Amino acid sequence: RASALVCIIILCSLCFQKTKALLDHPNTLFLNLTELTDQQKEFQEVARKFAREEIVPAALSYDKSGEYPFPLIKRAWDLGLINGHIPEDCGGMGLGIFDSCLITEELAFGCTGVQTAIEANSLGQMPVIIAGNDAQKKKYLGRMAEEPLMCAYCVTEPGAGSDVAGIKTRAVKKGDEYVVNGQKMWITNGGKANWYFLLALTDPDPKCPTSRAFTGFIVEADTPGVQPGRKELNMGQRCSDTRGITFEDVRIPKENVLIGEGAGFKIAMGAFDKTRPPVAAGATGLAQRALEEATKYALERKTFGKFIAEHQAVSFLLAEMAMKVELARMAYQRAAWEVDQGRRNTYYASIAKAFAGDIANQCAADAVQIFGGNGFNSEYPVEKLMRDAKIYQIYEGTAQIQRLIISREHLGKFKQ
Repeated sequence: RASALVCIIILCSLCFQKTKALLDHPNTLFLNLTELTDQQKEFQEVARKFAREEIVPAALSYDKSGEYPFPLIKRAWDLGLINGHIPEDCGGMGLGIFDSCLITEELAFGCTGVQTAIEANSLGQMPVIIAGNDAQKKKYLGRMAEEPLMCAYCVTEPGAGSDVAGIKTRAVKKGDEYVVNGQKMWITNGGKANWYFLLALTDPDPKCPTSRAFTGFIVEADTPGVQPGRKELNMGQRCSDTRGITFEDVRIPKENVLIGEGAGFKIAMGAFDKTRPPVAAGATGLAQRALEEATKYALERKTFGKFIAEHQAVSFLLAEMAMKVELARMAYQRAAWEVDQGRRNTYYASIAKAFAGDIANQCAADAVQIFGGNGFNSEYPVEKLMRDAKIYQIYEGTAQIQRLIISREHLGKFKQ
């Protein structure tokens, strides 16, 4: 009995210690978010300083002119804030998605147009990172580690956005080459890219499943027959370069096929598990900017003899914004952490992307409301935030597509 009692006491003690550890560090179950590594803190601080001191002052000018922000992109490249996820054996730093998200949130605080131009590199590179062979990686990722080049993800078409299976761009094999004809649309960095990831139909048989009908290619931007269209004039993120691209008898060598014929759809969709968390981080950065701008204004503007922050209607609005920003941040960090652990994170990535995209729009709209009439004026910062926010509910999978994915993943757990 005495030895049994001793065992019980020891077990209780161990359980208490573990419970106390979890209470002291509530995020231990998936990540101790309060304790970033020294390297992560350094990247975050460098990105924050760059965004607030260099991007913020230039953002309005780029928004008005629509000019591509290459000087800022070059500066970010010099600081090591672009392409951090390129593997070390290709000249990169081999950063995880979580590390990239920390940088992305800070850059987005400065301007999401600039951040989207940078993030498009991640989307374009990701298929090569996850599916490229050694030669492809060294050739196409290596050059981006050597100089500030851009790339692009060429999937969307005029008649095929969310419905990827509706893609019409066709690649026909002729000897050791594929000949591509078709048109892509809404391609970020479309007119600035050095090379593209291209998804094209290689098996036109209607009975062929989507998972085997498409092939992924790497296409040099200067290949004869590649014709970028005009820069689109969008509602927000205006300095980001968005264009349609026509492919007319474009010849692609077979060595530029990723994995093999028919593997393209899985590659293209697999990239999203790694790129949606940074998109959510960008949306969170915009929401944080909206919260900070609204808070500063609420502590300066007076009505009825006191600062508007002292009115409950405004203070509660700020409280709601703060809650949403914190939860969006936790969502993208969970999604990033999951994929960095080598686990499939589709469920968490879609939750983060959908939630943060909605929060960016809600916080931007609330910031405009707090600014009142001034918020509707382009001389104040929140009007731009509201325009910039909308695309987060559209690109890299609409808010509705994310809900479709989440519901599918959720119900799948119960059907096993």
